[in-house]
Amino acid sequence: MDKIPSFKAYDIRGKVPGELNPELAYKVGRAVAIYLKAKSIVIGRDVRKSSPELAEALSNGINDAGCDVFDLGLCGTEMIYFGTPYLDADGGVMITASHNPPEYNGLKFVKRASVPLGYDSGLNVIEQMVLKNELGEVSEVRGKVIQKDILDVFISNLQKFYDAKKINPYKVVVNAGNGCVGPALDVLEKFLPIEMIKVFHEPDSNFPNGVPNPLLPENRQPTIDAILKHKADLGVAWDGDYDRCFFFDEKGTFIEGYY
Repeated sequence: MDKIPSFKAYDIRGKVPGELNPELAYKVGRAVAIYLKAKSIVIGRDVRKSSPELAEALSNGINDAGCDVFDLGLCGTEMIYFGTPYLDADGGVMITASHNPPEYNGLKFVKRASVPLGYDSGLNVIEQMVLKNELGEVSEVRGKVIQKDILDVFISNLQKFYDAKKINPYKVVVNAGNGCVGPALDVLEKFLPIEMIKVFHEPDSNFPNGVPNPLLPENRQPTIDAILKHKADLGVAWDGDYDRCFFFDEKGTFIEGYY
């Protein structure tokens, strides 16, 4: 059976434009809308240079299948997981390559209610639809792109997971790695009794301080330096689409994930 190299076990991921490009994103948009029998799909993107073009192509494909797009713009993967049920959509797609180098990008999928859509749960079918060009006719009634800003609602929803009154007034170094989490931290900060020391806070597609991957030892030092300089109580560093974070103690020691 023929395969597309960028189709992986849990997502689509590869170098742009050789393994992932607007043409493929458009076809995937058509296919995923048909596969999900969707009336609406939520999409969002990370800060990578290739993400806006891929988002536009993906949206065009979804719209040509007669399906509306709720476009969250720059966001994190967790906002797709939240936004899909919140907006009562039939699926969601996040355009991101997470912690991978800048030349990569990818597409992560969920079904209605944010049920994961991986290779063994539908992505394999979408792959064959693309390969065989089984994308149906362009819909006579084209879908629309509807811009949605749900950041405040997303952050407000997080309050069900913590009690701010029980949080000590810590000083915390937060390293966004120039990824997407900075704007979310700015909103969250208002609800927490902590002082945030912000490092590489602004989203920047050039990744001037290295790709946001705290698992790389060379990327940890700025967080460690800030902890020691400001005598912080702990540090937190995120990957590019902020679906993972990593912790440092008050001495700047990196806390391995298996703890």
